[in-house]
Amino acid sequence: MARARTTAGRARPPVKIDLALQGGGAHGAFTWGVLDRLLEEDWLEIEGVSGTSAGAMNAAVLADGLVAGGREGGRAALARFWKAVSEAAVTSPFRRGPLDVLMGRWTLDSSPAFIALDLASRLFSPYDFNPLGLNPLEDVLAEAIDFERLARSPLKVFVTATNVRTGRGRVFKNAELSPKVLLASACLPFLFQAVEIDGEAYWDGGYSGNPTMTPLVRETDADDVLLVAINPVERPGTPRTARDILNRLNEVSFNAVLIKELRMMALLRRIADIDDPETRHWAAMRLHLITSPMMVELGYSSKLNAEWAFLEMLFEEGRRTASTFLETKGDNLGVRPSVNVDVLLEGV
Repeated sequence: MARARTTAGRARPPVKIDLALQGGGAHGAFTWGVLDRLLEEDWLEIEGVSGTSAGAMNAAVLADGLVAGGREGGRAALARFWKAVSEAAVTSPFRRGPLDVLMGRWTLDSSPAFIALDLASRLFSPYDFNPLGLNPLEDVLAEAIDFERLARSPLKVFVTATNVRTGRGRVFKNAELSPKVLLASACLPFLFQAVEIDGEAYWDGGYSGNPTMTPLVRETDADDVLLVAINPVERPGTPRTARDILNRLNEVSFNAVLIKELRMMALLRRIADIDDPETRHWAAMRLHLITSPMMVELGYSSKLNAEWAFLEMLFEEGRRTASTFLETKGDNLGVRPSVNVDVLLEGV
């Protein structure tokens, strides 16, 4: 087998991996940094990517960029996309207040526009305050991604959106992807009108899988999955303000399906004899986690902060976190899991 080199200069045999990318608005720039760093490691062969919301957009941009220009093409495409996101938000009213800028805080909690939106969303629906259903990201996505080229990408992309009528997730694959599909995967129902695709209305995929792990098991051969998490599973303390309570409820609901899938993985690992290939693949999966304590520190409102300085900061944190993972747990890839999913069975 051919051997590749890490940036540290050590020879490593190639390892097939899948990526599972969570959504979280502007916090997705953290994932951009992680991907940028992983693409520098030519021994990592990415076979499939499952993404939701911002994770879905990162996945689609990555897959298109890889077709256009290999690893460097993928890195460049992601950089262009996030720069375009920031430029599209230049005229956005969602800006930090003067005190937050002075104190170096990234929150929008004291932004008049955010406060107004937060209050309005409790009284009015997006069909009231955005009757035309406008979303500036639609043009950004149409410009950033060649969807015909994406359909031919050897990197398998799986994007989840939630069917409003059935409450179930639908997974869209490469050839089905479009700006509308990506917007559907990121459609928060309190902010945007449901996105209609094939006569069905869709909301954010986080409600049914953030991200969905099943297609990675069914349609790829990789046994190693790197989960890039930007929604905290645990958060210290008990939220007491209305805004903090809503933020925590969103985190819990957006992690619930993923935790159930990981719990199923843990259960299947305990089965001695597994005849079904899919079940055997579930049990053989090695899970690895890339996340940062910063995700706990950042509040919900900062997910709407598309200032370039904020996105750059998240990008650098993503690169730093991915580097730390590779240095401390990179040797686990292809050998053993870095996360013990069995702890999810404790108390069950």
